[in-house]
Amino acid sequence: MFTDIVGYTALMSEDEERAFELLRKNRQLQKPIIGKYKGRWIKELGDGVLASFPTVTDAVLCATEIQKACEAIDGLKLRIGIHQGEVVFEDNDVFGDGVNIASRLQALAPVGGTWISEPVYNNIANKKDMKTKFVRSEILKNVKEPVRIYEVISNDPSMEQSNVIIRESKKNLSEKSIAVLPFVDMSSSHDQEYLGDGLAEEILNSIVHLKDLKVAGRTSSFQFKGAKVDLREVGEKLGVSTVLEGSVRKQGNRLRVTAQLINVEDGFHLWSERYDRDMDDIFAIQDEIALAITEQLKVTLLDKDREKITKTFTQNTEAYEFYLKGRFHINRRGSSILTGLRFFKQAIAADPDYALAYAGYADASILSAAYSFLPGKTVMQEIKQAAETAIELDNTLSEPYCSLGSYYAFFEWNWIESKRNFIKSITLNSKYAQAYSWYGMEYLGWVEGNFDEAESQGQTAIKIEPLSAIDHADLAWTLHTAGRFEEALIYANKGIELDGNSFLSHRLAGLCYLALRRYGEAIDTFKHLIKISGRHQHGLNGLIWAYCSNQNFEEARLLVDELKFRAITEYIAGIYFGLSLAYLGDVNTAFDYLEQGYHDRDGVIVTLKYSPYVPASLRSDPRFQNLLDRIGFPK
Repeated sequence: MFTDIVGYTALMSEDEERAFELLRKNRQLQKPIIGKYKGRWIKELGDGVLASFPTVTDAVLCATEIQKACEAIDGLKLRIGIHQGEVVFEDNDVFGDGVNIASRLQALAPVGGTWISEPVYNNIANKKDMKTKFVRSEILKNVKEPVRIYEVISNDPSMEQSNVIIRESKKNLSEKSIAVLPFVDMSSSHDQEYLGDGLAEEILNSIVHLKDLKVAGRTSSFQFKGAKVDLREVGEKLGVSTVLEGSVRKQGNRLRVTAQLINVEDGFHLWSERYDRDMDDIFAIQDEIALAITEQLKVTLLDKDREKITKTFTQNTEAYEFYLKGRFHINRRGSSILTGLRFFKQAIAADPDYALAYAGYADASILSAAYSFLPGKTVMQEIKQAAETAIELDNTLSEPYCSLGSYYAFFEWNWIESKRNFIKSITLNSKYAQAYSWYGMEYLGWVEGNFDEAESQGQTAIKIEPLSAIDHADLAWTLHTAGRFEEALIYANKGIELDGNSFLSHRLAGLCYLALRRYGEAIDTFKHLIKISGRHQHGLNGLIWAYCSNQNFEEARLLVDELKFRAITEYIAGIYFGLSLAYLGDVNTAFDYLEQGYHDRDGVIVTLKYSPYVPASLRSDPRFQNLLDRIGFPK
């Protein structure tokens, strides 16, 4: 059984204190009821709860009682999904199709509703005290066969029966608002996903500046990728009244693009078009679709607005495809960052005047150092050069200024320039979530220690991108650094809920458990992280810290040996490895590695001043303060 609080993400961005209070009440309400029906409280995922039960009847009766009990708490409304299927319990967690399907049903359920799968329905169909009604068949994400869905109807007349069409949030939808979903790859070989994503992203970027139109963020809109979703759900979660969706297929130099603009309330197609053109016409197709959106939604266009919509950064379709592939891969994070870096290089080679390609190259290079794939000193000059070249080619772009903000914070330790460039990026594009997120976490939090303002910037990023796992993880890191571990854990778990493979969200959850001295959960979380990340060094170091905190020194030493062996053939960053040695009591060698990190310009060195995961044995040593003094943090 999965439960989720309706509207919690939006409430967090508006009234954090009230949101945390609602979360506390939800926990107090559900735990005893789940226990009453012999349920097992497995874990919380942000504002969601996952539980298992010995019988289907217990699960359904529990869900019904929980929904009834919610009536007594102002503002607490839940969606619940229940599925019966095989699951595997491992390391205090649960896996399997049963978990996935219950989660998908919960996401589709209406406000205050409980939706169940057919296996659940079959078990309770003959029980007189349980009423259900068939809703529809639905193809759920990562589920091959359609799932028949039923709604549980309460016998209590005081509970308003939910309507599968009407959504509570309808009244909050802006009339002139849109989400641009990724275009579906219709190629026979299914190797053009980058083109569908890129086409949608370029259309989104061309209209996001319009003051008369609310445009949902890219990351949040792409959260619905690959799933057959209820467009009313998209409208409700993103607060938009229309959705643009479509498909793309490229064969040789020929391109077919279909696009539909749909009203989320009734599913009515406001506009649709099919384009059969040469690949060279892709820029014109993007312009035509963007202008059609403004016409159908009656958005007032000034001359400068029309100029921005039809602005083309390159006429070279080969460079454009390389750029789209680069963006596609760095958005996946992990080792895909290095793949993205190569594609941006190819885009620049194909068109040396392509400003966006330089901006993408700067971002990918920053991420390659942040994830410790490369030493900062080997990429820092390339980052600066790429970002400055992008600005020389087009000084209206916000992205390269954001890249420079990170560059000056991570590598040059030039705080004045870091702050100036972050603010310039936000000024140029007030809807660029990454700029708020990085400015808040990297500069205001890690460098200045101004955590209240850092949190405010992080909240703004989440308001722009409410379904972004990365933005939730970034805010979790800010709160963790501020010592607000319980709150940080909520955001980290919300990130995991949004993206079960989010590297940063799992890592921050592990760090929060470590700070809260919940060592067993920290160990389990870091074990899962290294499993999904291919034993990434950040995950291994986190597990070393958790093992040492739990007095499991032998296990920790084995992981240290693994990293030493890997250092023969790959870059192992000095800062985190130095901390690992300090956890094991080898303080002198730890400082050798911190010095290595200092000279390598290991970007994470700027986290050390305020970070809770620095062992006391290091922080109390005069050599540590000397290191901070040489970095030159502002007083």
